[in-house]
Amino acid sequence: MAFSDRELLARLIECEAGGEGDSGMKAVAGVVMNRVEAPGGEYARVGQRSIRNIILQPGQFVCASDMVRGVYNPQNIYNMRPTEVHYNIADWAIAGNRIPEVGDALWFFNPYSPDCRPYFPTQVGTFRARIGDHCFYTPTAAYYDT
Repeated sequence: MAFSDRELLARLIECEAGGEGDSGMKAVAGVVMNRVEAPGGEYARVGQRSIRNIILQPGQFVCASDMVRGVYNPQNIYNMRPTEVHYNIADWAIAGNRIPEVGDALWFFNPYSPDCRPYFPTQVGTFRARIGDHCFYTPTAAYYDT
């Protein structure tokens, strides 16, 4: 499907953080846009400042895959039906806004536990904040060697 960048971001926000409230959705949108704007490292090379490239980069967002481990993933961006709130948050993030707790975070994940590990992935990201069910991580200097 030929979704616009805005549509892809709104769908990803709904899929990855739809149950996390405004802060959680803004945090996820901020990570996507931080990757788009990354000054170096993997996301600068792969993303080339493109929302589409960042969202559709293989292995990055479960919601961007219609198959996970060989099984159909019904909770994917193609099945989402974003509402006005998702589009508003997408527009907010595309305009350069970020919530302070996220800062320049490039990663988030749900640990399915009360604790966030100190590094993610490995030593290229350090824990920044927990917002809802997600832990957010900012890049270390080692990230820029990826």
